[in-house]
Amino acid sequence: MSDLTAVELTWIEKNIEQWIRFGNFAGVKILDRRRRIVSFAPDSIFAIVRWASNGFGTVVSRIDIVRAVAPGEPCQTLPFVHPGGDILLRIDGWPKVERVLQAIDAIEAIGIDPVEVAPEHWRHVHNRLIAGYEPRPYTRKRHDAWLLRRRAEP
Repeated sequence: MSDLTAVELTWIEKNIEQWIRFGNFAGVKILDRRRRIVSFAPDSIFAIVRWASNGFGTVVSRIDIVRAVAPGEPCQTLPFVHPGGDILLRIDGWPKVERVLQAIDAIEAIGIDPVEVAPEHWRHVHNRLIAGYEPRPYTRKRHDAWLLRRRAEP
């Protein structure tokens, strides 16, 4: 059994579109021209965007930001993610998904890779959006504090 977290992605234009918004792949396996499996090492953070429609319009708009877990570590289950992961953020509905994508863009605009962001920030964004509030922006100062704390942890 692999210690990697596998994510199955499907892309059928204007019908089912699943993609990784950010994350560092440990491996990629192409199944066919519409499907692939990407893998992530334990403790890596990645974002999956899912969108689907039918003849009546959009039926799914969702973004998940997930921390890949180590073998044997407790985790939550997610569709198309094996064995699962530590869900840091889960947002449904295009207006809220779009706000998360804007938050990711803002982090990249200040020169920080979203995979390096403090996991607590993604939980904060999730909680604020679910409650109907604007999340606080992630700043260079907060990021530096996170890096210092991470270095100090055993």
